[in-house]
Amino acid sequence: MFWRMVRGALFRQRGKMLMVAFTIALGASLATAMLNVMLDVGDKVNQELKTYGANINVLPRGASLLDDLYGVSDGSGVSDKYLNEAELGNIKTIFWAFNIVDFTPYLNARFRLLSAPAGEGEARVVGTWFNHHLELPTGEALDTGMRNLKSWWDVRGRWLTDDDTGAVMAGEAAAKKFGLSLGDTLVFQTDVFQTDVVQSPGPRGEGKSRTFTLEGIFSAGGDEDEAFYLPLAMVQELADKPGLVNRVEVSALTTPDNELSRRAAQDPKSLSIKEMETWYCTAYVSAICYQIDEVVTDAVSKPIRQVAESEGAILEKTQLLMLLITLLSLAGSALGISNLVTASVMERAAEIGLLKAVGAHDAPISVLVLAEILFTGIIGGTGGYFAGLGFAQIIGQSVFGSAIDIKPMVIPLVAVLVFLVTRAGSIPSIRLLLSLRPAEVLHGR
Repeated sequence: MFWRMVRGALFRQRGKMLMVAFTIALGASLATAMLNVMLDVGDKVNQELKTYGANINVLPRGASLLDDLYGVSDGSGVSDKYLNEAELGNIKTIFWAFNIVDFTPYLNARFRLLSAPAGEGEARVVGTWFNHHLELPTGEALDTGMRNLKSWWDVRGRWLTDDDTGAVMAGEAAAKKFGLSLGDTLVFQTDVFQTDVVQSPGPRGEGKSRTFTLEGIFSAGGDEDEAFYLPLAMVQELADKPGLVNRVEVSALTTPDNELSRRAAQDPKSLSIKEMETWYCTAYVSAICYQIDEVVTDAVSKPIRQVAESEGAILEKTQLLMLLITLLSLAGSALGISNLVTASVMERAAEIGLLKAVGAHDAPISVLVLAEILFTGIIGGTGGYFAGLGFAQIIGQSVFGSAIDIKPMVIPLVAVLVFLVTRAGSIPSIRLLLSLRPAEVLHGR
């Protein structure tokens, strides 16, 4: 009898019930889309931000100490510490290896530039990987380098490759200083050069000179614009520093910092064993730095704070925005349901008054109305969930250019939210129902 009454009420008021179902579906679809995107947005936002540079700088221990104590930066000419290029593949063997997106080393030197249109002079030259194929200790292979790490650079001409032993790239400021244009021939001489580290005392050798063709001019918007870039092996040969690099830039996907990660960054030994395990097994930038130091000899890894902190702030604000949109959409659905169900109860006032007149109590009548709303909510919530999956993919493709991973945990979350919304939306109608007096209703008052 109970279900016959529910079915009859649904069919008699199918117009209003369809509107209730549509309202619930709208809220559920938006909640589904936002929750799936919110739970997957961390990697997506980090991946987008990776196109704007590295977030970890790896230095030799001596150079890092000078930087900490005296503010002496790389390239100041007072450090003779290096990292071993052969160990850089170890970076992809750490616990969070899959979070390492790209990395590239640099070797700084100063050569004399000859035969430039604006006259010769001392030039800052940087050796790096452009598109380096690396065989990892794990047996895997990796293609990395500055072309991936600095993809946002504005380049006129072309990017170099590691095989371009006769080509050079110049920063916009360096090209302007020496009056250079694409296709110009440059001669770098090392007999008067000074690398960005202290030279050993004693007489200099005869030196070397090499000729290069300017194949690319780039604009990076920073100090890089004042330098010339060559393949790393070429600068190592000219500077007589085989297999050595000054520093390494690493781009890694990280988790926003919290109190634990900040404490660990200050002193990992201050953590308890449980805290250490949690920190080490979470992709905090400080944890990744710690693990890099474990696999690269005499290395000190430091987060580039402006980048790392901005990534965390952007991610938190993005997730907060999506959470607010979800809550506001559900609140709107609850208000819509409240209005529609209240109007439905008012239309059925005579029916409800008759039920009370023949002996029905408030509780069974309330359960009857709630059952109608919940049944409608199940239909609307199911349709809204599948529509929300489609909306999530549209957001993923249009904003991030990739699909959003469907999170199974969203299903129970949406189910609970739909239940709460329909329950909240039905409260005013239940209160109205309880206030109906059979005598007044049946007499049309």
